[in-house]
Amino acid sequence: MKNKISCIFNWSGGKDSSLALYHCLNNPELDIKYLVTSVNDSVNRVSMHGVRENLLIKQAQSIGIPLYQIRLPEMPGMKEYDEVMSHHLQKLKAEGITHSIFGDIFLEDLKAYREARLAEIGMQAIFPLWKRDTSELVIEFIDLGFETMLVCTQSRIGSFLGRVIDRDFIKELPSDIDVCGENGEFHTFAFAGPIFKQPIQFVIGEKVFKEFAKPKDKNDPCFSKDEDVEEKSGYWYIDLV
Repeated sequence: MKNKISCIFNWSGGKDSSLALYHCLNNPELDIKYLVTSVNDSVNRVSMHGVRENLLIKQAQSIGIPLYQIRLPEMPGMKEYDEVMSHHLQKLKAEGITHSIFGDIFLEDLKAYREARLAEIGMQAIFPLWKRDTSELVIEFIDLGFETMLVCTQSRIGSFLGRVIDRDFIKELPSDIDVCGENGEFHTFAFAGPIFKQPIQFVIGEKVFKEFAKPKDKNDPCFSKDEDVEEKSGYWYIDLV
């Protein structure tokens, strides 16, 4: 019998991660040892998404794969981020893990960055959703029975914060916004679907607005090539309790 590929899965807790994980769990060649998530150490929330750590833990428990947290400072520079990630990846490699799985869809620079960092320590990347049409992906996600809520949005689409992604959402989203938010327009929290043994229970809390300086590094998940984006931009967050 062919040996399975020993992997970690980079878990954000959102829809792209959920759909990518769904396909990986149906691939008999992959053995996923951990869900790996970076967590803001100062506030105990998922980096970028802002979801509380306790909900992240509930997701992993419902999925049934051990959670591996990488604790990061609130606003790490790329050098510091790379050093922390390299340290943890080397630990994971020492356990026999050879591959790292991502839910990226079409950002070429980000894919190249991930592959380069992994190559430095002798690991490889897997991208189950790579180059698939995002409109098709979001419909597949809905049809499979997944449910996910927008928990973080760029300021200009703040009215969509707290919305569950369904066909009405797709119709109402501005045409220049990618339906999967692949350009960093929004982030989500998946709470039900075929990868979960039971739905994740939560209560919707307050909405807050936070302003951030425009990322300069093209490998930053919120980097934008749009020349019209101001030097400081904001994101709306909704707290799930």
